[in-house]
Amino acid sequence: MDDRRAFLRFLAASPLYAGLPLAGDALGQTPDNPIDRLPIEKVGDAFDVFDLERAAQKAIPLSHWGYLMTGVDGEETLRANREAYAHWQLRTRRLVDVSKPDMGVDLFGTRYASPIFLCPLGSQRAFHPEGERATARAAKARGALQILSTMSSTSVEDVIKDRGAPVWYQLYTTNDLDVAIKLAKRAEAAGCPAIAVTVDLPAGRNTDTLSRYSRVDTRTCSACHEPGVSTMTHRPMFSGIDARMLLNSSPSLSWDFIRRLKDATKMKVLVKGLESGEDAALAVRYGCDGVMVSNHGGRATETARGTLESLPEVVAAVKGKIPVLVDGGVRRGTDALKALALGATAVGIGRPYIWGLGAFGQPGVERTLDLLNTELRLAMAGVGARTLHDIKPAALIRKA
Repeated sequence: MDDRRAFLRFLAASPLYAGLPLAGDALGQTPDNPIDRLPIEKVGDAFDVFDLERAAQKAIPLSHWGYLMTGVDGEETLRANREAYAHWQLRTRRLVDVSKPDMGVDLFGTRYASPIFLCPLGSQRAFHPEGERATARAAKARGALQILSTMSSTSVEDVIKDRGAPVWYQLYTTNDLDVAIKLAKRAEAAGCPAIAVTVDLPAGRNTDTLSRYSRVDTRTCSACHEPGVSTMTHRPMFSGIDARMLLNSSPSLSWDFIRRLKDATKMKVLVKGLESGEDAALAVRYGCDGVMVSNHGGRATETARGTLESLPEVVAAVKGKIPVLVDGGVRRGTDALKALALGATAVGIGRPYIWGLGAFGQPGVERTLDLLNTELRLAMAGVGARTLHDIKPAALIRKA
């Protein structure tokens, strides 16, 4: 108990405190506004994603919460992802007929109800017993794109069954191309139309917050994981694969990996984790079908730069030849609109829908999408945009 109290005091003094509101409650501190601490007992009590965050923190085991919320090093990039959106203001337009908004987006021949999609995030059964399957059913109910992580705790076949339609597959790089091709072939056989190759972890990462949370979590690991089994390699997607080859860092990889993967699959190949115009131009040159501006939710290189800040140069570099998706720090529908105005084709969320999942399962994920989509629809009306194509850079003003 003394260790737990000491850790909570550390949180209260740390930069992460703003993202972990319940630490103050646990220390007996009085919130500035008691209304902000009203209990979230049912999914309808959540009026924004931050309400779901508070509910999820109570429901998710401590070390699993650390895995979800961690950044790297001093977590400057984690904060920068969120803060980047505050640098832009919306420029309103009035007396525009916005009575019939259309938020639909087309990606590789499939139409989704909204540009807000569910990013790949592994081990979702660590947050709710139904994990990725509950997420898939929520994506089906809301017509959303779902991207499944390599580290999924549910097989791609089962996820697609619950989604009732294909999902995209995320692939971690590996020094062994055969491992990558086996995973890609399985995803393709299951019906995945696209594969997003994550390239932002060439040499591993330093997740201090995760380590601290794990240190003070006194639960027996077997409460969540099979005794004696590696939590990283015992995954449904690794059947028949030496997953150790996948989990090794791959600092020697080059663009040749992308070329060879494209030769081995008919799926659309996107590169996830680009943050510069130079790399985006190379993605076009090497035949990538799309790029995803991402820094792994602030969990890759400690750049102290938000993905929204990287987005404009990536958009300029691809010159409209391929779609540009972005994730990182999105907490409001207005955030999504800002990214779309700066050239994004679609906007991904990670932690927010996992908050919904952890707190309420499938209904929580649906609530996350409903909240963000409602906010986006209202923001579109405010700037006079009937469709996503109407969202232009003119809708934004750079804050002085």
